[in-house]
Amino acid sequence: MTYTFAVPAADQVTATTHFLARLSFETDVSDVYADLTAGIPGLVVVDSRGTAAWTQGHLPGAVHLPTAEIATLAAEAVPVGATVVTYCWGPGCNGATRAALEFARLGYPVKEMLGGYEYWVREGLPVVTGTGLTRRSVDELTAPRSTVSCDC
Repeated sequence: MTYTFAVPAADQVTATTHFLARLSFETDVSDVYADLTAGIPGLVVVDSRGTAAWTQGHLPGAVHLPTAEIATLAAEAVPVGATVVTYCWGPGCNGATRAALEFARLGYPVKEMLGGYEYWVREGLPVVTGTGLTRRSVDELTAPRSTVSCDC
């Protein structure tokens, strides 16, 4: 039996609709980093983890807004009309998904950052810690050492 072809690939229209929908809900760490670096207006990155996790390290410029506080504090922390990108620990955690749901319920345009804090760090991107801005070495299983982007 062949597993890849056990279910045929979708037709062009169905596949296009599916993948476009996914991209409207998700972004990745490289794209978020590129937009933050370029100073793209209207982008607000929200760290939905708790205080201990935030203190351990977070993305530069991120807003700390734990999921349980989004409904009551979003209007104070995120400008109306901003596009929100949520992140949590990593791909094994659905905290960013729950945070994105809260922002969607409040009417914000929102995307979830795939990979979360874990992949941000593993790709060697800068984080803010108690000692200031720092970077870890790139994990070559997640990103090429010579550049920030995989050129995909």
